[in-house]
Amino acid sequence: MAFTDDAIRGYAEAFAAVADAEGVLDKVEDELFAFGKALEQQPALREALTDAAIPAENRKSVVRDVLTDRANDVTVNLIGFAVESGHAKDLGKIVQAVSAIAAGRRDHQLAEVRSAVPLDDAQRARLAEALSTATGRSIEVKVVVDPTIVGGVVAQVGDEVFDGSIASRLDDAKQQLGSV
Repeated sequence: MAFTDDAIRGYAEAFAAVADAEGVLDKVEDELFAFGKALEQQPALREALTDAAIPAENRKSVVRDVLTDRANDVTVNLIGFAVESGHAKDLGKIVQAVSAIAAGRRDHQLAEVRSAVPLDDAQRARLAEALSTATGRSIEVKVVVDPTIVGGVVAQVGDEVFDGSIASRLDDAKQQLGSV
């Protein structure tokens, strides 16, 4: 059963409130975001968590097995709660909403950045500054490692896309050479 936007927002607000009350909102938000991206990229994991034929306790066990020693207990419990209540299919939307809520609490706009390699803190800071200048808003960067990005980055802030990938630059160069 898919959630409505209001229900997704409600779950996200509850997740953020629990993490905030435990004093781990930033960490849990990062872990939830990473887990949501893993669900997008790993069909077998997504299937294991959404298959109604598998008992809920077994699906929660998969979450514990995947995240134990990698994630905060609050993160594990929140994901387990969503899985147990039959809303694993909506986890991607829920965690995206948690990230937006957390960024909003810090008075930031969320930017999802796809890169072929992980970015270090200095690179994230420079990118956040450049995106802030380009958009006129305070930006919080969330990086997704995407091997289809050969080099450079692709950033999305709301509906705006900033494509600084090598593939995009090569396409631009081809078009410029074709018009000469």
